[in-house]
Amino acid sequence: MPADEIANHFTSLDWAVVVFYLLFTTWIGHRLAGKAATVKDFFLGGRTMPWWAVSGSMIATEISALTFIGVPGGVYAAQGDWTYLQWGIGSIIARFLVGYWLVPLYYRREIYSPYDFMGNQLGEGVRRLVTGLFSVGAILGQSVRVLVTALILQTVTGWDMTWSILAIGVFALLWTLIGGMRTVIWTDVIQFLIFILGGLLALGWLVNGLGWSEIVEVNRSFVTGEGVAVDKMRIFDFTPPWDNAMLNYTFWVAIFAMPFQNLAAFGTDQLNTQRIFCCGTPREARKAMVWSSVSLVITLVMLAVGSGLFAWYQIKGMTPAEATLFAKDANFVFPTWITTVVPPGLTGLILAGAFAAAISSLDSVLAALSQTSLSAILGREKVESAERSGEMVRLSRIAVAVWAVLLSGFAIWMARGHAASENKNLIDLAFGMVAYTYGPLLGVLLAAILPGRKSLVGIIIGTVVSILIVLWVRPEFPRFLDGLGLATDWLDATRPQIAFAWFYPINALLTLGCAYLPLGRATVRSEE
Repeated sequence: MPADEIANHFTSLDWAVVVFYLLFTTWIGHRLAGKAATVKDFFLGGRTMPWWAVSGSMIATEISALTFIGVPGGVYAAQGDWTYLQWGIGSIIARFLVGYWLVPLYYRREIYSPYDFMGNQLGEGVRRLVTGLFSVGAILGQSVRVLVTALILQTVTGWDMTWSILAIGVFALLWTLIGGMRTVIWTDVIQFLIFILGGLLALGWLVNGLGWSEIVEVNRSFVTGEGVAVDKMRIFDFTPPWDNAMLNYTFWVAIFAMPFQNLAAFGTDQLNTQRIFCCGTPREARKAMVWSSVSLVITLVMLAVGSGLFAWYQIKGMTPAEATLFAKDANFVFPTWITTVVPPGLTGLILAGAFAAAISSLDSVLAALSQTSLSAILGREKVESAERSGEMVRLSRIAVAVWAVLLSGFAIWMARGHAASENKNLIDLAFGMVAYTYGPLLGVLLAAILPGRKSLVGIIIGTVVSILIVLWVRPEFPRFLDGLGLATDWLDATRPQIAFAWFYPINALLTLGCAYLPLGRATVRSEE
């Protein structure tokens, strides 16, 4: 088996480094966490976290193993290039909007999540709705990160994908239970530093072995087997959407669609906003958000690593086992190169950083899911009441365990679907999965901020229609129907040809528009 042949390169020294690193990081996180005596301690770190630690934690969560593996794999693929970097334009725009517009709104009241803010503005029904949306979106989006990390573990161990996913889920559960958000943030800071080190070490090794000019020449002069010339270091694509609406990585998507996606990611997704609430003041939270834009530097490094890997295997060739594996899925390229080329010990350190970065993303979402679900089920007042804090911390830990099981189970299903899919781009998969919920979440947030009377019925209609549209366009629903033995020809015949990125603004504006429909008696007015 090709996978077993590659796994044999991962030595006992590498395993020792990985185990030591994970145990050491766990111990450090535990020492820095303190005791989570109250729910506020467990979920918000007591609101005493320094802005730079929160910013580093946000970067580690955003980047994770998805960037570490998916970005180089996307560049290595036959039609891959650097156009993904354009999305950074929308990302920076959104971070400033969140920092200077949403943060002051969120800090006016003692709230634990953006769903509390929306609930205060639009009513308890809306708060339960958006909490449910977040839970669904978190499972969909984070399952891809589990899949990516399991792919790394499968590469270096030869284990079955299911066992790899379960092992990752157990470790993420352990980190979350140790000390809540303090442990999550401090371990994230460590992962952030190791992640940068790992990326720079890999890029330095590639440049030293090939030379940067050689890497550039190979990437800019590549011709596919079909005779198509590809500039694999191209950054900008100005193809207008009316010429090809299926393209995700264009300048127009970057400036018109991705600000909506990132505004939803950093302003409505509790995975990120929970960190904002860990800061002591709005000014600290704003600094943490704006400075998290540094994550784009890491993306740039990993794009360069992808080009280096492409040049490496073009010049030095590959074994039959590697050729078989890469033809199956380009995302195996970077973990395979690390395992077979980098010296033992250093291999373990780089992959330990990738494992730990991925686990830090998972423990973050488990903490966020626990907090929002308990708040929605039991009511915010009961969860936050001081006399019940000890009991709530215990229930919070139980909720974390339940969500870990659900997330791992969905990741296993996702892994099977990814194996059968023709599109192996993990970045597409991750962003496509959150397209189901990000648009409606942002639409509800805008409804909560903008003046005028809103209808709960209208908000629900807009949310349902938005999700149905994405179900219609995305491949997950047809794949589910195929698994049940049902025909999907009618879906294929009617499906519109449009990139998933456009559904962020479309569904946000659709949900916002429906919120103003005069439907039902239950209307509410947003308050400034």
